[in-house]
Amino acid sequence: MTQAPAGTLYVVVGMPAVGKTTFARRLAKELGTVLIDIDVATEPIIRAAMKAINGNPDDRDSTQFKTIFREPIYAALFALANANLPYTSAAVSAPFTKEMQDPHWPETIMSIVPNARRVTVLWLHADSATVKARMEQRGEGRDRPKLEDWENTQRYYTGCQQPTFPHVDVDTTAPDCFEQALLAGKLDG
Repeated sequence: MTQAPAGTLYVVVGMPAVGKTTFARRLAKELGTVLIDIDVATEPIIRAAMKAINGNPDDRDSTQFKTIFREPIYAALFALANANLPYTSAAVSAPFTKEMQDPHWPETIMSIVPNARRVTVLWLHADSATVKARMEQRGEGRDRPKLEDWENTQRYYTGCQQPTFPHVDVDTTAPDCFEQALLAGKLDG
């Protein structure tokens, strides 16, 4: 496998616990990309801020969290990617649930990440039972409200359906999903 050229931006999207971080780590390992994962990049800051704001460091589902942090978090992830792209490739991993329904989102990414020469969006998905089992297994406090109200969680993430623009479709229920994407020529460096 060859290294992805500098300026190549992979954006790994999908609902929580679908396997974004695992897939993006594999991209980093196999293609030599910089890994920019939402939880790694922002979790300590968000936990401290939410504890100060409402006493719940695990809150990721309230209107308050989404209003205050959603846009700045995504802006920070893309700023990190933009800073690295002149020298290497990057893989940004985050849900981006609303953005997936914007048919012009890849063009928007190119405009806010000017050092990106190429953007490939990878939409990760899995069946509900698989996602729920992964969420239970990872045991993160931020997942507790989602698991306690699984029906509403499923309704909320129906927006995580197939993006409305060209993308790479990855079914993460397949244990060899990375290899399948690779063999199909969808991850060429």
